[in-house]
Amino acid sequence: MKHLGQFRKRSAVAVVASLFILAACGSGSSSTDTTDAATDSKSEECVYPVTVETAAGTIELLEKPTKIVSLSPTATEMLYAIGAGDQVAALDSLSTFPIEGASKVTKISAFEPSVEAIIGYEPDLVVISYDANKITEQLTAIDSIKITVWNGSAAATLDNVYEQISQLGVLTCNINAADALIKTMKSKIDVAVKSVVVPEGISYFYELDNTLYTVTSNTFVGAVMKSFGITNIADGGEKGNDYPQLNAEAIVKADPSVVFLAGTSTSADEVAKRPGWEGITAVKNSNIFGLDDDLASRWGPRVVDLVEQVAASLGKLKK
Repeated sequence: MKHLGQFRKRSAVAVVASLFILAACGSGSSSTDTTDAATDSKSEECVYPVTVETAAGTIELLEKPTKIVSLSPTATEMLYAIGAGDQVAALDSLSTFPIEGASKVTKISAFEPSVEAIIGYEPDLVVISYDANKITEQLTAIDSIKITVWNGSAAATLDNVYEQISQLGVLTCNINAADALIKTMKSKIDVAVKSVVVPEGISYFYELDNTLYTVTSNTFVGAVMKSFGITNIADGGEKGNDYPQLNAEAIVKADPSVVFLAGTSTSADEVAKRPGWEGITAVKNSNIFGLDDDLASRWGPRVVDLVEQVAASLGKLKK
């Protein structure tokens, strides 16, 4: 959450949501291979123009993109997982995974993107997950170069994740690889979910940082947790806000069975020592589990890793 100072003029809710969408604090080193079933699509016969329907509207590409600029760490992971890495010209400063893209990482900020820096790469496709500085409007208004912007906003469900991978497959002419990746992800997630039997009545608090911001079930992480049949104590607390900040008293009263820590700023020991928290079931039973920072904020192919981490944690539940 170190970038909060850049957004002081925005509401706290918008800040937390944008940080969750755009970046993770970890190194991006954790990985399960989700590309082993992704078939080589280089020989695909793709007919352009192609169109895809996104939450932001319909976008069209007249030709296969060969100079993609990614301002989304999540989209970056998707592009490389479907075999479109060689079509990427530049990545934003937070696209730390996969390692294959390291040479294309730039100083371009996804938080405050520079139009001049982006157009310097003469992109035919720019992919984003958050329309910071109205970058879509700025780029598409340029007459000297035709730039298409794809906005893969934060997924709310696993189906949203698969849909975004599929769309990028269509746009980049990697349809077969995208389909194979989705099939592999679904299979591994199904295995992970079925690998653990969670007792009825289990509730959880998902801590984004030590100021007690969290997420509801209407988010990507919430969808992952929901697949295990556990209840989010943040649901229904603040209508229209899926990244609410809870207070300690409310958490103590809700008495979650499990506490998940999304960041590295807080340890399980520190949570257990918080005043008044000693009576919370999760604390009494030592059911406090840390999750990989990157996986908890990126809804790309490594969602498989996140589901497996959650399954492993729930398999350790103490009563």
